[in-house]
Amino acid sequence: MSTPSPGSLRVALAQINVTVGDLDGNARLIAAAIDRARDAGADLVVLPELALPGYPAEDLYLKRHFILANQRTLERLAAETAGITALVGFAEPVEQTGQPRPDAPSRPGARNALAVISEGRIEAVYRKRRLPNYGVFDEARYFEPGAEPLIWEVNGVAVGLTICEDVWEEGPPASLEAEAGAALIVNASASPYLWGKGLARERMLADRAGHYRVPFAFCNLVGGQDELVFDGHSVVADAGGEIVARARQFEEDFLVWDLGADETGSLADTLPELDEVYAALRLGLRDYVRKNGFEHVVIALSGGIDSALVALIAVDALGPDRVTCVVMPSPHSSPETQADARRIAGNLGVELIEIAIEEAMEVYGRLLPDLSDVAAENVQARIRGNLIMALSNARGWLVLTTGNKSELSVGYATLYGDMAGGFAVIKDVPKTLVYRLVEHRNEVAGRELIPRSVIERPPSAELRPDQRDEDSLPPYELLDRVLQAYVEGDRSREEIAREGVPPEIIDEVARMVDRAEYKRRQAPPGIRITPKAFGRDRRLPITNRFGG
Repeated sequence: MSTPSPGSLRVALAQINVTVGDLDGNARLIAAAIDRARDAGADLVVLPELALPGYPAEDLYLKRHFILANQRTLERLAAETAGITALVGFAEPVEQTGQPRPDAPSRPGARNALAVISEGRIEAVYRKRRLPNYGVFDEARYFEPGAEPLIWEVNGVAVGLTICEDVWEEGPPASLEAEAGAALIVNASASPYLWGKGLARERMLADRAGHYRVPFAFCNLVGGQDELVFDGHSVVADAGGEIVARARQFEEDFLVWDLGADETGSLADTLPELDEVYAALRLGLRDYVRKNGFEHVVIALSGGIDSALVALIAVDALGPDRVTCVVMPSPHSSPETQADARRIAGNLGVELIEIAIEEAMEVYGRLLPDLSDVAAENVQARIRGNLIMALSNARGWLVLTTGNKSELSVGYATLYGDMAGGFAVIKDVPKTLVYRLVEHRNEVAGRELIPRSVIERPPSAELRPDQRDEDSLPPYELLDRVLQAYVEGDRSREEIAREGVPPEIIDEVARMVDRAEYKRRQAPPGIRITPKAFGRDRRLPITNRFGG
């Protein structure tokens, strides 16, 4: 890349993977990115939103000592920065005045801010003005909003500063900065992934750049944080609304672009739809395991499609040597599913443990001779949950649960049984998407990592003879259609019925969804990929008599 001419600007976007609360570790990542940008001849390097404390740090932002520690870390980082201007996301302390109310002792004591650091000091601070407070975002709980736009000159170029939500709607601060003569608007962001969101966000940024006739440089966080996955996908849009540089998705990356140069920057390809979803699940699992200090995961492998997908993702995220699968056959387990479970473990190269549960079932039968029907079926699931949690306790393994979003929606899962575990990888993946992901992963591999029989067999919990999921549920194609409307779209019975769904099916599904709320409150965290994931997104009361 050529050296930029005077009055032009070389910009580096440092798409890094930080860990919430790891101030020293995050500062090292930021310092390394600043050094790399300086070595690349950049005049300006942009780091993601709240890169120093991590995002979202939730109620850590309410701890005064945490906010002050992040400020001190920023000051040390600034003292070591020279020869370049860096924009670093941090939580700026706000002085508290007056006495807190006794029923609300915690209130925002920080601002979501972007520090301009250069030549050993903090030169200026921009404070985020638009604080999102919907879905997974609770920024009004944690931060005071900023009030003023900020334009900062770098190498003779006026640069307007914004943070994430500041540009999602037209208007200030980006409009004010454009009107005031900014030659570039940068946006430091921590924008979490949703299925298909990356391209929509890219189009929005291109529209803003074209509308204001000012280039936009967007630097996004990457990595997994509890239920959220940040996809990276940092971009630069020129003043004509064209994307001229793009970083990779779901990987740390470093993007360099010259303002005023004729050439475009590096343009990474975007991932096809199923590759994108799979990459999000893989990264979310990998970072949950890595950032929480686990070395190994364990999965109850039934021979069904859901546990097969979880095993695939685990092996791709961690490697086969860090994954153990456990088969726990009962008298109701078919020879076909058990054979498939063993084939899957062999195909993936993972350790396989076999524990038959018939003897434990007999003991339960003697202890509780009156158990029948669903209660007797659930005992089997709880025996398996007990065994796999015992392995977790004994060996320090993280248990990955295998329930999908469709089952969790309607409560087709057993508390303290197949719901027992530490992390729910496909908790937000509808059943129909489970099939598509497995088929796609087989296609990518060029062979049947998951046997065709697993994909074609009618789904069954195998807790009684000849059991099928469709004995208790509508067909998954119809169920997922209703769930998308009722759970993700918050649509009424009448609205869904107008799309041709039988009212009795809508009523049945709605009753199951509402009744299962208490189960979902006790489910482990899992990776969010849809606009309305259970937990952080969808928050409904357990005690609820609204039937509309």
